Amino acid sequence: MHYEPRIDVDAITALDMHVHVEKDGDGCLSLSEDLMDASAAYFRSSDNRTPTVADLAERYRARQMAAVVFTVDAGTATGHPPLSSAEIAEQCAEHADVLIPFGSVDPHRGADAVAQARKLVEDHGVRGFKFHPSLQAFSPDDQAFYPLWEALEELGVPALFHTGQNGIGAGLPGGRGIKLRYSQPLLLDDVAADFPGLTVILAHPSVPWQAEAISMATHKANVFIDLSGWSPKYFPAELVRAAGGMLKRKVLFGSDYPLIAPERWISDFEGLGLKPEVLPGILKENAIGLLGLR
Repeated sequence: MHYEPRIDVDAITALDMHVHVEKDGDGCLSLSEDLMDASAAYFRSSDNRTPTVADLAERYRARQMAAVVFTVDAGTATGHPPLSSAEIAEQCAEHADVLIPFGSVDPHRGADAVAQARKLVEDHGVRGFKFHPSLQAFSPDDQAFYPLWEALEELGVPALFHTGQNGIGAGLPGGRGIKLRYSQPLLLDDVAADFPGLTVILAHPSVPWQAEAISMATHKANVFIDLSGWSPKYFPAELVRAAGGMLKRKVLFGSDYPLIAPERWISDFEGLGLKPEVLPGILKENAIGLLGLR
């Protein structure tokens, strides 16, 4: 089944750019249980920690929101079999009024990852891709991965990259071997510069490298920031200033659900004191334009 969006962009109140599918129809999880437990403890999650595509559709539809949903294929780095991005896209086709599928491929698979990415877009209707350099254990500026970025640029779909501190593995010995340096935003500056037709989205407040992310989004037309993964009341002050000012058209609402509930995120965001006229852009209009939904 090929996904085609049918979201009424005028009817939704918000478009959440960052939502995880954590379980498939067979009960398989996207991560090992110890990593799931560590991230849930880090974020103090109280909601359903392992939602399926159907769970997400029901939740977001009830709140008159739409959501970009995805898994992360970190099979090489973790040894854990990934959920199927093709199946996620097919299931999203049944809920195309509220869900937008992003795919994920394992960059370590080289030419096979490029072929898989093309198939996900052309055969399944995937609208973008999610990468987690720390979890997937790769440096995105390594030219070994440039054929993948070239393919995504050619396909005309955005690439969303985890940046900054990482809740996965937090509190475990050695962080379970997950290396934070791979999630430094500046590693993506080469990618954005060398592939100017590729939309690069820096996910999360990029602590401890927040200034890098702001500089990149200011400097490069093809770089955006999603605001997921933190309650807005804990945002660095420089990010709040940028979101309400010079980057008001470059930042995107994202929750990181199931780790943070979208309604909690929005409530905390509305308490930041930003000018009311910037809120619609951040909550949905910037994402609608980026994804070509209008």
